[in-house]
Amino acid sequence: MNNLYDVMQLLKRYGTIIYTADKKADLHLMEEEIRELYRLQFITAKEFSSALLILHSEQNKI
Repeated sequence: MNNLYDVMQLLKRYGTIIYTADKKADLHLMEEEIRELYRLQFITAKEFSSALLILHSEQNKI
């Protein structure tokens, strides 16, 4: 996983599409979904940490 698009594709694989026209809110919702997928053991620890790193990086850009 290298960028925000990859995180969005990971979420899409599990039926989650997030778009609220507010990028900050989108990133927050994506983080919640990633945490839930990890809690339910749908994604690996590596996917979880990579996704969070990308989302936090994007949040810092805003």
